[in-house]
Amino acid sequence: MFVSGAGSAIQKPIREDDLAARIDALPASAGLWRFIVLLSLGGFFELYDLFQTGYISSGLIAEGIFHTGSQGVFGVADQAAFASATFLGLFLGASLLSPYADRIGRRVTFMYALLWYGIFSLGMAFQHQAEWVIFMRFLVGVGLGVELVTIDTYLTEWVPSHLRTRAFAFAFSIQFLSVPAVALMSWWLVPQTFFGLSGWRYVVIIGAVASLIIWLVRKGLPESPRWLLQQKRFQDVRNVMQAMELRCGVVERSDFPQPVEQGIETPPQKGKFKDIWSAQYRGRTVMLVVMNFFQSIGFFGFGNWLPALLSGKGASVTHSLLYAFFITLAYPLGALICSRYADRMENKWQIVFSCLTTVVFGSLFALQSNPVWLIFCGFFITWSNAWLTYSYHSYQSEIFPTYIRARAVGFCYSFSRLSTVFSSIMIGLILQYSGSIGVIAFIVVSMLIVMLTIGIFGPKTRGIDLENI
Repeated sequence: MFVSGAGSAIQKPIREDDLAARIDALPASAGLWRFIVLLSLGGFFELYDLFQTGYISSGLIAEGIFHTGSQGVFGVADQAAFASATFLGLFLGASLLSPYADRIGRRVTFMYALLWYGIFSLGMAFQHQAEWVIFMRFLVGVGLGVELVTIDTYLTEWVPSHLRTRAFAFAFSIQFLSVPAVALMSWWLVPQTFFGLSGWRYVVIIGAVASLIIWLVRKGLPESPRWLLQQKRFQDVRNVMQAMELRCGVVERSDFPQPVEQGIETPPQKGKFKDIWSAQYRGRTVMLVVMNFFQSIGFFGFGNWLPALLSGKGASVTHSLLYAFFITLAYPLGALICSRYADRMENKWQIVFSCLTTVVFGSLFALQSNPVWLIFCGFFITWSNAWLTYSYHSYQSEIFPTYIRARAVGFCYSFSRLSTVFSSIMIGLILQYSGSIGVIAFIVVSMLIVMLTIGIFGPKTRGIDLENI
């Protein structure tokens, strides 16, 4: 028999295949979708915060905190340094701290990361010097870097295999509501001052306070049963599965079947960094590193610099923020529409075709000057970015085993953050010397690299249990 932890009662072991079958048997009920919504709310604030970069910078400049060009703190525009600090923090959080989700659990890591974000984001709202705003932004990024990696592993491990990609699409439709929300609030608040505080500060405060409220609401989330099984905590696996089945309306619930053969007790499986470079996973690691490095140029290059790109087309600051609001509606709408067919196509091909859409409409965007056509092309670029996002988040969390999932996803995903540290500065320079056409060309080339990498080297995952991918 197996013993789980000091002071625990003797527990009956559970096989991975039996747990996978039980998770796959969960019905797509209102209870399961409510759980997905609850989990998605943390990601809402990650994206809310990331897209602040392009929208509140004009308020920081107007208040005299940020400066443009070489007058910035580091000899470049403070907006570029602000974005780079954000993604440097995200890189460190995802690469160095996300392995804690494999050590101490998805739930605990997730809750600490959300609390970290709320506290330091609130602190940033009351800074008056560019140096401190940028430093606090770096600390916010560290927490966010851990959070989204943990959400991905959490969601992947709880959702039935036939619903995985659809669940990611639905989850991101909720998370992406944050983008038009921050765009609309910035359009309304940034140009104004209330009670002696500039409008950009209220945009930050609203996100920070709301995240702390959500932290209280989500304290009751269950731990991942797959992670618990890796830790040999068999009774906890039974408890969380029974609770989830009750939540999903499953009437007949029975215990897991007893394994036919019971061997000698083995300790919990603990992943190491070298494991993601083993012969079995080395190719996948390299593939995802390349994909993440270049996809972030397309996603954040357009999203974070959208108001500036629109201004470069002749729109005023106020109009560019308003246009950006209409364009960003494609984030939640695109993900929601895609959720209707997300499980009908291999994730790898969804990544390829979403990048192709960005290439087509990005090229058209560069040629437009009419506001209606700018919004039309920008809408479809944004829609393709939403399609790309849920596809690759689902994909990269599927192709590694449970014991190294958070570590592997965090390491590969961190390169999207590292890429943006440098690409934010590069886009600022390209925009200064080559205009919006040069920025769009940079984005298009990056998306072509992603298409080739995933299309040629990506394994298939559709409808396959995590244990068998």
